[in-house]
Amino acid sequence: MNGKLILENGSEYEGILFGKQTNIEGEIVFNTSMVGYPEALTDPSYKNQILVLTYPSIGNYGVPSDKINDKSKLLEYFESSNIQISGLIISDYCEDHSHWNSNKTLSEWMNESDIPGLYGIDTRQLTKIIRDKGTMKAKIIYDTNQPLHSISTKNLVAEVSCDKVHHYNRDGQYKIIVIDCGIKNNIIRKLLRFEDLHLKVVPYNYKINEDYDGIFISNGPGDPKECKETIETIRILLENNKPILGICLGNQLPGLAS
Repeated sequence: MNGKLILENGSEYEGILFGKQTNIEGEIVFNTSMVGYPEALTDPSYKNQILVLTYPSIGNYGVPSDKINDKSKLLEYFESSNIQISGLIISDYCEDHSHWNSNKTLSEWMNESDIPGLYGIDTRQLTKIIRDKGTMKAKIIYDTNQPLHSISTKNLVAEVSCDKVHHYNRDGQYKIIVIDCGIKNNIIRKLLRFEDLHLKVVPYNYKINEDYDGIFISNGPGDPKECKETIETIRILLENNKPILGICLGNQLPGLAS
């Protein structure tokens, strides 16, 4: 079944639909990685966004199993517990997936999660437009008689942040407080390789009034200026003269706080 990608500037691209047959609207962004589409689709930093992948062939190694990491108790092969993007745009979709750890096709996985996708589109040309234009909305349309599902872009961090405190390795010598703005599972897995770290993962709006050895501020989706509570917390933490490390959105927040 054919579908259309319509950009905010009026540009239209025709493609072939895969995944869920539904109409959606959201912010469009791109990713230039050669591998790692299961990780990209589940990355909370892409919450509610239409993701364009520039690597030509996608789906060739399918989707891995839901294996749980023994140490972190998190999914081993995904960055969160579900698909975070709202739509996917690719150049070529590979139906015949082949990999020792493949559990299902990409299209099956997206259909289960109500995520539409289009292939047969020149994603590199599209990426040039996004790069030059900057932030813009887009629509995936497969049926003009169906309602358009508009995806919210406000306060996305609140949607992906944890809702309670999680502790890892309480007996660790150094206490690191992780402010979860949409942290990827892999970051937690990597930090837990240091056996002397006690990780305390807290929600984005958590009030920190305790002793600690360092602060880690995670990646996350949306406009960092919307994270007003987190910015105010960081502004206070900057006065403590203790190490603070931020990545992606978590790197922008200390800049706004300062």
